[in-house]
Amino acid sequence: MRYIRYAFLATLAIVLVSVALANRGMVQLSLFPSGLADLAGMNRSIELPMFVVIFGGIVAGLLIGFIWEWLREHKYRAQASRKEAEVKKLERELRRTKAERDKDKDEVLALLDEAG
Repeated sequence: MRYIRYAFLATLAIVLVSVALANRGMVQLSLFPSGLADLAGMNRSIELPMFVVIFGGIVAGLLIGFIWEWLREHKYRAQASRKEAEVKKLERELRRTKAERDKDKDEVLALLDEAG
């Protein structure tokens, strides 16, 4: 399994390096479209290699997706936490009930009763 993972990572690295080498041309990246930028007075832009824009978009998409899923799954994590607390409470109550039931019994009989 480890070798399959290494092969996959090596293949991914080769693909990413070839995409970067094939897209080295500079592109202009602007915050707003030219008409809106002139109107707002924010005519800012930066020139970056195309592969930086591509990889930046991929990373930004992954981060947005991870955060979105983490927020979406909050209710499930909260519910699991509540259920776990309830299970612990019930286990404590069960141990207390068994201890009360077995307080007058002989220790050997209580152990046999618990095992059976």
